[in-house]
Amino acid sequence: MTRPSPTGRRPVPPNPARELGVRVLMRVMAGDSFAAPALDAALHAAHLPARDAGLATHLVYGTLRHHSSLRAALTPMLDAGTHPKVWTLLMCGTFEKLYLDTPAHAVVSEYVNLAREARLAPPGLVNAVLRRVEAAPDAPASELPDWLASVYRTAYGPQADAVMASLLEPQPLWLSLSDAGVATLEVEGSLVTPGVQGADRVELGRPLRETEAYRTGQAQPINPASLACVAALGPVDGQLVLDLAGGAGIKAAMLAARGAQVTSVDIQPGRHAAARRNLKRLGLAATFITHDLTQPLDTEPAPLVLLDAPCTGTGTLRSHPEIKLRLTPDGVEQAAILQARMLRSAAELVAAGGTLVYSVCSVTPQEGPDVVTTFLGEHPEFQAVDVPALEVPHVSAGPGVLTVPLDGIDGFFIARLQKR
Repeated sequence: MTRPSPTGRRPVPPNPARELGVRVLMRVMAGDSFAAPALDAALHAAHLPARDAGLATHLVYGTLRHHSSLRAALTPMLDAGTHPKVWTLLMCGTFEKLYLDTPAHAVVSEYVNLAREARLAPPGLVNAVLRRVEAAPDAPASELPDWLASVYRTAYGPQADAVMASLLEPQPLWLSLSDAGVATLEVEGSLVTPGVQGADRVELGRPLRETEAYRTGQAQPINPASLACVAALGPVDGQLVLDLAGGAGIKAAMLAARGAQVTSVDIQPGRHAAARRNLKRLGLAATFITHDLTQPLDTEPAPLVLLDAPCTGTGTLRSHPEIKLRLTPDGVEQAAILQARMLRSAAELVAAGGTLVYSVCSVTPQEGPDVVTTFLGEHPEFQAVDVPALEVPHVSAGPGVLTVPLDGIDGFFIARLQKR
């Protein structure tokens, strides 16, 4: 029960967006969930007004993006035995105090009330810490672990500082839209700005799934760098295309929309179900095969094969900032071993004279250039050729290219391999 204030008035209940954000962060920081599905599920269940849903989203992603600086600011004020949920609440409050425009007194009041009402932390401790906390002078500018910051500096050279700063910005919404989709979104009050690689940047006037464009299959969320992987195959109209490690089938949908006859392969049958639902919404179709791509696949070779291999996701830190809290160099090495096995299996599925595109949404050399360089040394029947139709900013990376993760674009390694 809320305790009366000294004046006899009951404290104003805390904004529910803050409790939702803190509870989602508790799950993410404990390693129990990734931010996107945890936040989506919580928001769906809570039915918050748009303004509050936006605040919860800012708190979750902002706290994760600035995790290192927030820890540095709070560490001198907390002891080693501080409970993780107390850390989480204080990090969220510190983010709001230091990085949002919320007045400091309001931050203190809100989080003290939240600590008391939700029993997440001692209210007195929260009051003392949030009144005193300031930005740490020695906080890391990149907000990345040293080893990962070094990866980015090697990958992007003079652009690295700008890239790492861009990763701290909110992720925009990118949609692949038909002309009708653009028109209906604008009628509903959304702002559509032409982008690159066939994706438009959209500021929605209402939740995406409530828009007519989405409901009628005129809109598909996809990052421009992901579309660049599709474009790397070249013309696909009327061609058989194998979409390997197809996941939820987003690239399969983009290929089908371009006229390809798509067979999508993934190890998890549940992903096929999601892909079928999405394709039905879009008025498209594809064939699905459940298979472990570390093993040979008995199917007809195709002239065009896309392997968007599972990876560490280091090129997607803007939209998945929790990755930097969990990933280790050993995790990168393990991912590269898996990718190399899958690439060898994919090569067996390419028809003579055909094209194999290998991509990962990672910027580490082990998962991109090193995997392909080793593969080419073992498979002289393949050669690396230029990646066509690239509209997104990119830099050379051994036998392929790296897209540059600026202005909401993800970092992808893409290589186009031609079979003799």
